[in-house]
Amino acid sequence: VQLQASGGGLVQAGGSLRLSCAASGRAIGSYLMGWFRLAPGKEHERVATITWIGGSTYYADSVKGRFTISRDNAKNTVYLQMNSLKPEDTAVYYCAARLGRGTGNGPIAYDYWGRGTLVTVSS
Repeated sequence: VQLQASGGGLVQAGGSLRLSCAASGRAIGSYLMGWFRLAPGKEHERVATITWIGGSTYYADSVKGRFTISRDNAKNTVYLQMNSLKPEDTAVYYCAARLGRGTGNGPIAYDYWGRGTLVTVSS
């Protein structure tokens, strides 16, 4: 197992959740980690990314100001803190690792994927 995601669940609108993604094996040597989400009837959406070195981040406009991506290099773990959750945030969330340099714009740019974790936000 290269990536192990956890932390999903059911929360009311306005609530918070924190997702975790633990990297192992070759994923530890990755350059970039990302969180994607897939909602019914929609395409994969890149939610946030972070580099292991330097901690450079990217956020989708839909989550800016509400979500925070962070990493703990000592634990080889990336987190996604999700605050002020909305029903439209409901989706299966996946973490992914990209080995090479680059921005990792789309799903195809990533080499390893974790199993998804379901986040359900009730109104």
